[in-house]
Amino acid sequence: MMTTIEETVPELPSHKPRYLMGVGLPQDLIDGVERGIDMFDCVIPTRNARNSTLFTSTGRVRMKNAMHADETSSLDAACECPTCTQYHRGYLRHLFQTNELLALHLATYHNIHFFLNLMRSMRTAIIDGHFTDWRQAFFTTYQDV
Repeated sequence: MMTTIEETVPELPSHKPRYLMGVGLPQDLIDGVERGIDMFDCVIPTRNARNSTLFTSTGRVRMKNAMHADETSSLDAACECPTCTQYHRGYLRHLFQTNELLALHLATYHNIHFFLNLMRSMRTAIIDGHFTDWRQAFFTTYQDV
């Protein structure tokens, strides 16, 4: 995919937005932006949220995993969304385990918040001329296992 992007982006008009459809994992977004993509469209944030997978500053978290059952820490200490500031991991896991609709709402809200902040941070790093440093810093904490 990245090879195709590298070969096609130079052929696209530079004064128009460059759009990549169906790509949405954080590493793919960052790699796409690095190669000149401006816009993305993907269901990953919402689909993953509905399936109990949330994106955090340290990587993906699968909320149905038993390890979260008694956890009283927030989902992501680096996140300021209402899901992270008002609910802890154990409660979120409970909501998913009991099929509470609130789980879907809180997870979707958080994932969208995460992706908006990711794109905002990239935009700022590009404007400030520090994208390469930003990318390196992001991947020192974000581990997608």
